[in-house]
Amino acid sequence: MKFALSFFSILVLIISGTLFFQYHAYSSDLETGIGDFHYSQEIEIVYRENSLDIRQHFKNLPNQKVKIKWPEKATNPSCFIENEKSCDRLSDEVSYFAKGETKSQSVSYIIPIEGGLKNKMLLQDVFATLINGEASYSIVHISTDSKINGQWITGLPLVGQQQLSLVNYTMFRGNGTVHDLYWQAGKLKVQEQTPVLSIYAQQAIPNDFLKSLENLQFLNDEHIAIIQEKSPVPVHDERLLFLPTLTAQAVEQEVILSQIKSQYTFVDSPEWLLEVMASYLVNDPIGGDKAKKIVKTLNDYMTDSQQQAWQDKLKKLGDDPLSPKTMDEYLSQVLDAKTSYFTLNAAQKDGTYPLLFEDSRDVYVNDVLKEDVHVILYEGQALYTADTLLPYLGYTVGEGKNGYYVNSEHRTFRFPKEPGFYVFNQRRYPTISEPIIKIANQYYVEEAWLQRLFLVELQKKEERIQVLTQEQQ
Repeated sequence: MKFALSFFSILVLIISGTLFFQYHAYSSDLETGIGDFHYSQEIEIVYRENSLDIRQHFKNLPNQKVKIKWPEKATNPSCFIENEKSCDRLSDEVSYFAKGETKSQSVSYIIPIEGGLKNKMLLQDVFATLINGEASYSIVHISTDSKINGQWITGLPLVGQQQLSLVNYTMFRGNGTVHDLYWQAGKLKVQEQTPVLSIYAQQAIPNDFLKSLENLQFLNDEHIAIIQEKSPVPVHDERLLFLPTLTAQAVEQEVILSQIKSQYTFVDSPEWLLEVMASYLVNDPIGGDKAKKIVKTLNDYMTDSQQQAWQDKLKKLGDDPLSPKTMDEYLSQVLDAKTSYFTLNAAQKDGTYPLLFEDSRDVYVNDVLKEDVHVILYEGQALYTADTLLPYLGYTVGEGKNGYYVNSEHRTFRFPKEPGFYVFNQRRYPTISEPIIKIANQYYVEEAWLQRLFLVELQKKEERIQVLTQEQQ
């Protein structure tokens, strides 16, 4: 009984200590402003005298320090007094909201527009944001002089617009945040709006195109604005898409790729990698030739269960940054075999690199580790990097006019580009399989031929492959 009470007391102390340190870390996060949170916002914009006068109301703020990231071009950032508490958390240098109970705070600032509004103008990153915060809902009001005729677009759903005697008023509202504003003079207007898409064009959209949109599948329901125009500048806003030609295929592909970019973080990744991922997430080929060839190669190799496991893996990646290297790690897990398929294809500028698997064991030549010698598994064959291994066996190697040459003092080989034979000491020998194989500018020697032609013995263990020359056998 005493032992039980002692054990219980120790357990209570451990749990209490753990809770104390967790609370201390949590309190520290609140004070320093590093805790993640969601908020909503309402933004009022008035265009006047070559600038945007902006009032931004942050709502549902957490009871922690919240740092403000002002737009690069913002001038005169200050408090906007909407009520007696609308600025009581704003620091004197307007760089953060202090920890406090007040849920709503308001600020104002000006975004200068040199030369004023111009047709087809994209204003990027014009709104204040909160560090570690994500806007879950946004409302945007825009007012311009009644003499200025045109269309504002934000990426949020358009609620309505009015032409009054003194001002033109436009309102947007929807889930998520807003980064950019697009302005186009003339008759551009929203021709179709669904829960996911707003399509802006100068002319009415054909009914057959609108009908085709009903069958499109997307990754999420975050609203996107599609503008039937060429992009005025490079666009990084996933909620604004510029498509000069509207087709169902183009809309589906661009919307899905935009959603991929907003849903995942890609690091040093070519565009085709996003297209490959999108193809699996919607279970339909998307993108250019390289992406489609890579998807076909993987599908042809994978079993049905591996394809399902691969799709499930991609859907559950979360916030982890993605790159060709990390995609290789995930693919290796699914296939239960090490591969650098995505990394090699990222380095392959023209065409695609074949699907190869790697033997992870170290290669030794006569008990000496050779880190530049690698073994791959390709189409049921074990292949050794010829350019790095054969010189350790006493040969010079190189590509020549009539094939691949391997020479030593007493033995010379030529492996021609045409299959079916090789030449040894000036004598031709027929073959059924190829001793030397070229894959994406890299030469490999097949394992059985390595032993037969170059007179070595292979000893394979769990962690190493030993290549023994005749002198060491």
